Amino acid sequence: MKSLRTLIAAGILAWGTAFTIPAAQAEDTLYLFNWTEYMSPEIIKQFEAKYHCKVVQSYYNSLGGMLAKLKAGGDSQYDVVVPSDYFIPRLVHEGLLMKLDPADIPNLKNLLPQFKSPSYDPNNAYSVPYQWGTTGIAYNDLKIKSPPASWGILFDPKVNPDYPFSMMGGSGMETVGAACAYLGDGFSCKGEKDWVAAAKLLTKTEKRKNFTGFQNGTPALHQLESGILSAAMVYNGDFAYGMAKDPKAFAHLKFILPKEGAHVWVDNMAIPAHAPHPKLAMEFINFILDPKVGAELSNYNHYASPNAASKPYLDPVLKSPLITPTAAEWKRLHYLPAIMGKDLQTYDQIWTAVRAQ
Repeated sequence: MKSLRTLIAAGILAWGTAFTIPAAQAEDTLYLFNWTEYMSPEIIKQFEAKYHCKVVQSYYNSLGGMLAKLKAGGDSQYDVVVPSDYFIPRLVHEGLLMKLDPADIPNLKNLLPQFKSPSYDPNNAYSVPYQWGTTGIAYNDLKIKSPPASWGILFDPKVNPDYPFSMMGGSGMETVGAACAYLGDGFSCKGEKDWVAAAKLLTKTEKRKNFTGFQNGTPALHQLESGILSAAMVYNGDFAYGMAKDPKAFAHLKFILPKEGAHVWVDNMAIPAHAPHPKLAMEFINFILDPKVGAELSNYNHYASPNAASKPYLDPVLKSPLITPTAAEWKRLHYLPAIMGKDLQTYDQIWTAVRAQ
């Protein structure tokens, strides 16, 4: 669930998305299709050295872009892709992923219990967790004196009459989920009735003078740092990244997971249905699940590791509640629903109408 901080390398991204694999290549090459700046170069070097192979990376900037590429023949060009949790059922439904053999991935034993057989992919049949995180609210405690505990800081004009705030754009699923949660319908709301109710709330929210617009986490964090915003929806990993980079600028910024329910996301490794090198792909997935490699990946990205065995090697900030929610917080974390077919068309129409306001 990479944010817009991954788009800094726009030139590289444009090259990677358009990348075409030559027809004939050596067998010892792994083709990785991933978000930009989501893989440590050192990990790639270690894998290449251990397996005497070459890793060729190409990139996408949205899950929709990844899906389009796979449907256009990419399922026979790439060996490993990194889709988010709610996209897994859709990719499986469209026949774009290969079923995994647990015997080929012995390091599956290292996964935290909550990531073994997740609801979006029972028994990890098609995917293995790569990184995970949460979506919550960041706020400036110099502007907002009473710590917020609710999505009301965004949706209730009585709670927030004049603090400038923003919400996430993109596909809108996190924002619609937050509106549903605030209305009491649960973060993982699914169905036209709940979406319409959320859309009505969002439309009212858009018309408030202190709403500054829809934007993803990194630009919002920059505006929080500069004082333009007082509150915003952000990813916890982006918050941790900014805090590590400039602790002084983040001294008065805080991150919370609202009491009504919040978003937990998982990016996963999966093998396309007709991957050219499935054996090497399995080796790569197993390699990422190595305790030290898994920790190195999270230390590089500032996102949480799904690997229980990695914990001793993680940087201190990655062991904090900011990155690793408490048991009480876990009870109110939810995955986004998998939406397909006519439901997806309905959702897209409702969200498009919200953005058109």
